[in-house]
Amino acid sequence: MTNTHLARLKNVRLKNLGYVEQIVMDYIWTHGPSTAEACREALAGSRPMKDSTIRTVLRRLEEKGYLTHEIQGRTFIYSAADARQNVAVRAVKGIIERFCGGSAEQLVLGMVDNAVLDRKQLERLARKIAENDRRENDRRKKVSERQDRE
Repeated sequence: MTNTHLARLKNVRLKNLGYVEQIVMDYIWTHGPSTAEACREALAGSRPMKDSTIRTVLRRLEEKGYLTHEIQGRTFIYSAADARQNVAVRAVKGIIERFCGGSAEQLVLGMVDNAVLDRKQLERLARKIAENDRRENDRRKKVSERQDRE
């Protein structure tokens, strides 16, 4: 995948996933690239599908931007277009824009007020923020030192 394609992918607002589409994406994210047949067989225990159904689901997921495919011989090998976490981040950004006026703080406060996040989770978030701040400060310091030497 090219850098241009990846940059474009990060700015695309993906369409919502239906129930079966979510199951298929969960399988692809967990197991990696897969054929339609392998996907159908793996999901048969929890969600039996005809061959034509799984192929339609995979095609729709590709049209929505969640999957890409390569062709090996006459077989399509489907892969996730982006990592699960990146897709989740874009979905949350969409929620923040639509429901919280663009304020991530409002989202987090709402999650705290409604007991979605507990103290331990908030402490982990605070540590992650502090770690990111330290990394950014170190990066800026190195850039500044490099510029001073030039």
